[in-house]
Amino acid sequence: MSSPFASSALFKPIRVGNQQLDHRIVLCPLNRRRCDNEYAPTDSMIEYYRQRATPNALVIMEATMISADAGAYPHAPGIYSTHQIQQWRKVTDAVHEKPGATAFLQIRHAGRASTTQFLPGAHPRLVSASAVPVPGKNELGNDYEIPQELTVDEINKIVNDFSRAARNAVEEAGFDGVEIHGANGYLIDQFINTSCNKRADAYGGSIEHRSRFCLQVVDAVVAAIGVEKTAIRFSPWSEFLGMEDATPYETWSYLVSQLEQQHPNMAYIHFIEPRDDFSRKTKNDTQNSLDPFRKLWSGPFISAGGYTTKPELAAQVADSTNNLIAFGRSFIANPDLVERLKHNWPLNKYNRETFYKGGDTGYIDYPFYESTTARGSQKLE
Repeated sequence: MSSPFASSALFKPIRVGNQQLDHRIVLCPLNRRRCDNEYAPTDSMIEYYRQRATPNALVIMEATMISADAGAYPHAPGIYSTHQIQQWRKVTDAVHEKPGATAFLQIRHAGRASTTQFLPGAHPRLVSASAVPVPGKNELGNDYEIPQELTVDEINKIVNDFSRAARNAVEEAGFDGVEIHGANGYLIDQFINTSCNKRADAYGGSIEHRSRFCLQVVDAVVAAIGVEKTAIRFSPWSEFLGMEDATPYETWSYLVSQLEQQHPNMAYIHFIEPRDDFSRKTKNDTQNSLDPFRKLWSGPFISAGGYTTKPELAAQVADSTNNLIAFGRSFIANPDLVERLKHNWPLNKYNRETFYKGGDTGYIDYPFYESTTARGSQKLE
């Protein structure tokens, strides 16, 4: 059957860093909690990413902790131990079986979003930009803990941890680059947003001060692995984990302008759309737009959020902006999403109940189209 996607910019080549891509469909960083008890990738994860890699395409792998005290989640990955690095190398080798496939690893510090129960040592410290807890309950059903405000020396140590994690990823684990996690309410985002950052020093108050930590991390990672292998993700309107900023356009315009001035050859910047329908309480936000940030950035720009329920929108956005488009939930359920969109084949439905459940069900058992009979289009939920 003919496809409305095949002739769109989605299937036009683009260069990202030092990698040439054949199309602009990107696997979103999706943490599925399938690691072993040492926070290292498993054989199932190797297969999961092998399935979703395509020749000359970009795969962004899930949020990965930069150090043991960066805030852990059960069965979520790290990139700081020898075992973790060795297992990640098996994942990148599997992805690179597809000629020209490009693997980036998203690296993060969770900050206040974690809990001391998941941190090492006899006296674990939950930290953030300020001593402001996440509102509501954590995944254990308890109130989020009040974090300790980071000192300047501790901030500098974390900057170095990001640098070390980037080197581990690229030099040891075989990744083609890293995406710094500056979104979704984790530590970098905690410094950026006014709802969380109440500091009165050089890291708080003005937009320039609240952006300082983020830009220092970018500088350190660029110095460690090279600008063409460095990327970052932002979410100006994310309400996840209590995030809110008083001036999102001004704040992220400043960040993008600084990146454009200091590191215009970064691999890409990655923004979450305001209409994202997964992590926001505000649904179908069409009042806000990423366009002001797109205009400030001369390099590759990835947008994500809301494309699973409206895949036709991906072609429209790619055609009008030349963006790369990151898919999440539809890529979970369709390891061959690229071919399905290219040929207008029907999509598998995803099962939300298996997103973080563990095991292979709902992870590596979704069928490829060519292994099934055509069953007609299915509604995405």
